Amino acid sequence: MRAIWPGRVGRDYLSDALTQLDGWTQDGQQIRRTLLLDDSQHAELTERIKVAADALHLRPQVRRVDGHTQICLGAPDGDKITEGDVTLAARIEDAYRTIIDAV
Repeated sequence: MRAIWPGRVGRDYLSDALTQLDGWTQDGQQIRRTLLLDDSQHAELTERIKVAADALHLRPQVRRVDGHTQICLGAPDGDKITEGDVTLAARIEDAYRTIIDAV
C-alpha cells in the first residue's frame, strides 16, 4: 500500500521515511543495513529483530559475515517495500542504538 502526502506530488511517504533511516540503503525492492557488532551484540540484536519481526509478520534476512551483521528487509521477488518493512527498520535502528550505547 502506498500513499501520497498532500502537496507532495510524485513523492510517497515510504520514500520520505527511508530518508530518515541513516545507514539504510535501498537496493531495488529491498532495504539493507550492515552493522559492525561483536558476537554477543549480534546475538542480542538478532533476538530483538526476531521479536519485532514476528509482531509485524515479516521475515528479514539477518546474517553474520566477517564480523558484520547484514540485515535485508523486503521481498526479493519484486514486491514493493511496505510500511511494515520501514517500521521494522526503525525498530532495528532503535535496538541497535540501545545495544551499542550499553557498551
